[in-house]
Amino acid sequence: MSRIFFIDQKVQQIMKRVAIQGGNGAYHGIAAENFFAGEEVEIIPCITFNDIFSTIKKDSNVIGIMAIENTIAGSLLPNYELLKEHKLHIAGEYKLRIEHCFAALPGQTIHDIKEVQSHPIALMQCTNFLETLPGIKVVEHDDTALAARDIAKNSSLGSAAICSERAAEIYGLNILASGIETNKHNFTRFLIFGNSWMVDEIQKNDIINKASIVFTLPHAEGSLAKVLSVFSFYGINLTKIQSLPIIGREWEYQFYVDFKFDDLERYKQSLVAIKPLIHELKTLGEYPEGITPNI
Repeated sequence: MSRIFFIDQKVQQIMKRVAIQGGNGAYHGIAAENFFAGEEVEIIPCITFNDIFSTIKKDSNVIGIMAIENTIAGSLLPNYELLKEHKLHIAGEYKLRIEHCFAALPGQTIHDIKEVQSHPIALMQCTNFLETLPGIKVVEHDDTALAARDIAKNSSLGSAAICSERAAEIYGLNILASGIETNKHNFTRFLIFGNSWMVDEIQKNDIINKASIVFTLPHAEGSLAKVLSVFSFYGINLTKIQSLPIIGREWEYQFYVDFKFDDLERYKQSLVAIKPLIHELKTLGEYPEGITPNI
């Protein structure tokens, strides 16, 4: 009996438990499985992004994955705030090529479809395809994969989901059309995050060449330019800068910045150098840059 318990414990330590927004077959789950390719992964579906953080709070060994920006829809601004508020650390990023399909119950043809269900962003990303189906009713859903699940669960004849091919496979739907996204350069960047000891385990011997920070500035002329000039002096390459208002402090902003660097020590020196120029600084994570997949 003790031997079985020992084996179970070992499996539990090896398996990565990853909380995602959406159901099985969601793009978050696909990104998680790809990021941890070759490892055992247990997907924990969550309804909202905030639920991911609640799940990690209940079990500190759970890892989170969350979309932070899309090349078409732009940044998911509330998710930056969630990262800052919950004080978890970014361990890595994954860039996923988003490929949508049009899926319905077996036996249905594209001519039978009167209604399409999906997440609003997925619907927006497939407008050209939907225009080829005049008169079709568009129904917004909380999640692409859960739209596929609900069609299967309710045996909804005449309804189709815009979802991943993985979701169609999981829920037994027939793919009526593939690659229906309007723009083939459709990528979503996901952040992988967790408590500090999970970050250490995930990164292991990875080369750290990217970081995400957030800082606030004094309300003074040229304050941002001074900070950016420091980063330039230290050879830090800014890849993204996003301003968000500070709630309760009118006309004051916080700046979320991503940058790449070749020298980890020079990067750390740059953070020391900007401290006299800013009010607050928080490092959200230091991690390896994700590779953009080929189309």
